Amino acid sequence: MSADDENRFRPKPGRVRSGGAKAGKARSFLTQVKKITRQHQAAASRAPSMPSSTKPSSSLTRPSSPGSSRPIVASGKGVKRGRGASFVRARNISGQWHHRQPGSRRVIVKQRSVRAAGKDGRARAHLRYVQRDGTSHDGDRGQLYSAHDDRADGDAFLERGLDDRHQFRFIVSPEDAAEMTDLTDYTRNLMRQVEADLGTRLDWVAVNHYNTGHPHVHVIVNGRDDTGADLVVNGDYLANGLRERASEFASLELGPVTEIELTRKLTDEIDHDRFTHIDRAMTEEADDRSLDLRHEPAAPRRQFERTLRLRRLAKLEKMGLATEHAPGVWELSKDMEPTLRALGERGDIIRTMQKALGPDSAGRDPMSFHIHEAMPAAPIVGRVVDKHLSDELGENLTVILDGTDGRTHHISGIAPERLEDARIGSIIEIGPAEVTARPSDRTIAAIAEGGIYRPSRHLEQAKFEGRVPEGDYDGFVDAHVRRLEALRRAGIVERIDADQWRIPEDFESRAAAYDAGRNRQATIRVISTFDLEKQISGDGATWLDRRLLHAEVADLAPTGFGQQVREAMDQRREHHIEQGDATRQRDGRVIYRRNLLATLREREVARVGAEIAENKGLPFRTAADGENISGRFTGTVQLSSGKFALVEKSHEFTLVPWRPVIDRQLGREVMGVVQGGSVSWQLGRSRGISL
Repeated sequence: MSADDENRFRPKPGRVRSGGAKAGKARSFLTQVKKITRQHQAAASRAPSMPSSTKPSSSLTRPSSPGSSRPIVASGKGVKRGRGASFVRARNISGQWHHRQPGSRRVIVKQRSVRAAGKDGRARAHLRYVQRDGTSHDGDRGQLYSAHDDRADGDAFLERGLDDRHQFRFIVSPEDAAEMTDLTDYTRNLMRQVEADLGTRLDWVAVNHYNTGHPHVHVIVNGRDDTGADLVVNGDYLANGLRERASEFASLELGPVTEIELTRKLTDEIDHDRFTHIDRAMTEEADDRSLDLRHEPAAPRRQFERTLRLRRLAKLEKMGLATEHAPGVWELSKDMEPTLRALGERGDIIRTMQKALGPDSAGRDPMSFHIHEAMPAAPIVGRVVDKHLSDELGENLTVILDGTDGRTHHISGIAPERLEDARIGSIIEIGPAEVTARPSDRTIAAIAEGGIYRPSRHLEQAKFEGRVPEGDYDGFVDAHVRRLEALRRAGIVERIDADQWRIPEDFESRAAAYDAGRNRQATIRVISTFDLEKQISGDGATWLDRRLLHAEVADLAPTGFGQQVREAMDQRREHHIEQGDATRQRDGRVIYRRNLLATLREREVARVGAEIAENKGLPFRTAADGENISGRFTGTVQLSSGKFALVEKSHEFTLVPWRPVIDRQLGREVMGVVQGGSVSWQLGRSRGISL
């Protein structure tokens, strides 16, 4: 082979292959960039967490979001669905998310969608409690507003969203909201931009809250667009787009965060008993919880961040959440984040309780604050000092109770209808769920012979008695069998075969206890809707009067609300002596008028009845004991003697003691018999007066 042959290049073309219909089609550079971006987004959503050795160093000066310092990418799944998807795609492709840029104003946005909220009154309950007293700038009732109205009509808003598939709820909380000129104007600008992003007008109302350390806005949006179709919003827009727009408007009003502001905020976090930005940055930078800070960087900013970390680690070491194994080498506790988050939540609750107590909180020991994780196991009597939404996006309530035991109780997760009659200052009792046996359990226990229940025998007896509605005997017995199946899974009964069940001797009590354990709602009894001041001078039969007659003071602590009740009882006793309803003997004993409670109740009912008669233009008549009453149930009246029902006839009306069973008859004709300070109602032709 010659040298010329050795250096000669001879190309050999291969076999021509078909690339399909798109093989010869040229793709633009933008198309290729979009494809690569989608591939990276999908890969990021499927990939597990990066190993700590490959994690980038987190910078305290560039917090990307309230929850994370990593770039937020769309999940890929559902990114093309719903309104606002195009906005998310554009920001993901460009990477220009404002709230992740240095100097952007932090805004926390919480969101929740509630399905069919208008059907069972949840929407009304939520709207009522976001407008509760004490939430405005002046401590008054929160004011509802909309895009154009400073005083929006809540009832009309609920009526428009009654049949909507979803209701959207947002909490927008700018970190620097206290420095903003007008939260209402800020919210309107934000929602106007959201409408532009979603391409539709929105039906929304909002309330500004100033009852916490950080002013925030509650925004409620009905679930239909401007065409009347279901409003479907892209999930990534809800997660990131709203916060992006909120951050933009906050930065536009207040300007970007300066280095001085950022330094001050981070320095203030060093001694916080909560999970801070410094903790988050250290957690992301740590390699298997190990943090090496021996090297001092050259850049001044990095030196400042290292100093913040070291000072924060010294604080965490005292709390037992960090350990220094060598100078500059630290290990973070695996429980650091959950412990700090729990401490932060507890601190927020304690501050809320102190604010609710007002001036009384100055003399209260924080150790007397009891935060209940579940419903109380024993009854608690106390004064309602605050009630608010447990989850500000939900409906359940939290009540703060100043107890007669000298402690302040924080109880959450209470259904709003249970606290409907309890106002601030009302005296209530909260206890465990009532343990009562079901009628089906009593029937099973009665039919069982020798500890054995047989469905076949139950079916024969049901057919013989003929009391089953619509004659569905098989369904009636099957319902009892289904109850036994549930109790079998709880280990209370045993199934021998298809027609035999072993029933224990204490079956009814164990079944009732099982139901009580599953029922997380407490038993709540409103003792008095009137506070102590009104009870001292009231003309009705008050809670203080009942305590005076029974000389109940053993359960009253010598501190806090217990001591206040003791003092109120002394003042009420003197009031009775002045009014001639009691006399003090020479030996110091106080003798009360005979039938004092009945006398006071009749006195108050007569006074209130006369006042109502003057407004209604209808004569009032007192119902005597043993009298049959009838008429239309038109409403209720709260008196210091209790709650009374107003029963009207065409020519007169009367006030009688209220019972829960009558609530469903509002606006209807009712009949009953007054007996011993109560009423036995006869509701419906086929029902007796025993209801």
